[in-house]
Amino acid sequence: MQLARVIGVATATVKHPSLVGSKLLLIQPLMADRQTADGDPQLSIDTVAARVLDVVLVSSDGKLLRELLKSKTTPARWSTIALLDNTP
Repeated sequence: MQLARVIGVATATVKHPSLVGSKLLLIQPLMADRQTADGDPQLSIDTVAARVLDVVLVSSDGKLLRELLKSKTTPARWSTIALLDNTP
């Protein structure tokens, strides 16, 4: 699991069949201070109705994502699993 900030929403005219109907978020992984970037931005499947600038908890648990998307062959890696409040 990793903290991340939602920095945008991705739009795709063509998607893998397992991603049709899913909202794709552009997220920036963060260090524990919630300010410093930790690596490159990633795409994440939104499961918690996150908005731009929200801090979220994301997971790269493949089994969880395959179950959520009902697909054994999804190319997705990250999924949002929680919204964090504003308290440090």
